[in-house]
Amino acid sequence: MINTIIFDFGDVFINLDKEAPIAEFSKLGLKEWSDDLKELNLQFEIGKISELQFIEGFQKHLPDATIEDIRYAWNSIISEHPMPLYRLEFLQMLSLKYRLFLLSNTDPMHIEKFQHKAGMSFYRDFYQCFEKVYFSFELGLRKPDVEIFNYIIKKHDLSPKRTLYIDDSKENTDVAASVGLKVWNLQLGKEDVVDLYDKKII
Repeated sequence: MINTIIFDFGDVFINLDKEAPIAEFSKLGLKEWSDDLKELNLQFEIGKISELQFIEGFQKHLPDATIEDIRYAWNSIISEHPMPLYRLEFLQMLSLKYRLFLLSNTDPMHIEKFQHKAGMSFYRDFYQCFEKVYFSFELGLRKPDVEIFNYIIKKHDLSPKRTLYIDDSKENTDVAASVGLKVWNLQLGKEDVVDLYDKKII
């Protein structure tokens, strides 16, 4: 019997526009996402570099882009209304019956933008549903590293066979399953997190 649920954040609760940053950086003159930019993103997501260092990394490729240009392009992945109310209400209902955790690969710029777009009362209500919120940039670990799942299991004394992990990335759910967690690899565009009861896994 499931008593704990760990959720991914992006494209599970908040809707992301993953094509928007590509388009915005293209407008600034970026021709391709080189390996060093991908590595820059990884370092930012695990808190190894600051926001300014991250932006300066992009400016090496885009010398004419301002800090605000790059911040705007990077944050364009967060939509104007990032999270529908019905998902929050569903989460609030779940929080009465289960231990809930949030586990997200993200960076401080995206979280700040989400909070600004969602509004203080909304994001506070959202965070309060969870026993603990884990962001990769604070934890120094990111999915699909197996250590991040083992850390949460040990830290909160979770029983893997009684814990469900939900993520839209199969790579992440595969690793979660390898440590004994029950998983739901949510199919983006075909399923919604509020379909959880229909899946008959809790």
